[in-house]
Amino acid sequence: MRDYVITVNSTVDLPKEWLEERNVPVVPLRYTIDGQTYEDMSGLTAKEFFDKLREGKMSVTSQVNPEEARAALEPFLKEGKDILHLAFSSGLSGTCNSMKIAGEELKEEYPEAKIIVIDTLCACLGEALLLYKALQQKEAGKTIEETAAWVEENKLHICHDVTVDDLNHLHRGGRVSKATAVVGTMVKIKPIIHMDDNGKLQVVGKERGRKKSLNKIVDMAVEQSEGWDNDIIMITHGDCIEDAEYVAGLVREKMGIDNILINNIGTVIGSHTGPGVVAVFCMGNKR
Repeated sequence: MRDYVITVNSTVDLPKEWLEERNVPVVPLRYTIDGQTYEDMSGLTAKEFFDKLREGKMSVTSQVNPEEARAALEPFLKEGKDILHLAFSSGLSGTCNSMKIAGEELKEEYPEAKIIVIDTLCACLGEALLLYKALQQKEAGKTIEETAAWVEENKLHICHDVTVDDLNHLHRGGRVSKATAVVGTMVKIKPIIHMDDNGKLQVVGKERGRKKSLNKIVDMAVEQSEGWDNDIIMITHGDCIEDAEYVAGLVREKMGIDNILINNIGTVIGSHTGPGVVAVFCMGNKR
């Protein structure tokens, strides 16, 4: 059996060290802010990036194109490895389509290789949680087809429970409508968002006040995960570590899970959520 590599887009928003330790190659998206273009996971620190957003600077993101996708994947085929790529949700970016185009082109040139590109319909640490589970499958000796099948069967069980300070960033980036964004401008009203089965962000509620919104996303995760054996919970935040730690404490208290990964949201997804976003990711019955 040929060895295979699991690759991801930078929108997994995991620490670079975590990915390097597990030999997971990353295909990066890009963002432009203040006249400079950077690769996601490179350039500005989270603090520098979110401070610019707080100053009113706009960050514009760009998807991976087919040529970039091809350049990132081909070296592994030259090494004689197969590829399982877990792509950023097609509901939020054209990156997945670019990865699929590159995969089809490479299959013609490397007919002996297996190249599987999966639309995860996930974002941020939701993608990361799916990667974490896929790596467990690979480490257990599963073939590329078996791991891909597990991912396809379980990707809609990756729950994304999100709150943001307001919806203006998501609206400017075209991720929610203007009418929906009005909710985000209401004083003290904090939107509650989830990822739907089409891999798109949907506002599913609102809470009055920050603390209530943080409590709500944990309560959602508790309900969704009932009956599931979550061995890890992931939490992301937009330069608001105290709020993320508060949510982690609730997870320990209400879900009984101590294995919690907390990381800043990445610069590409953070361009659309803005500072102050907090999200909980778990496996559950349905989104």
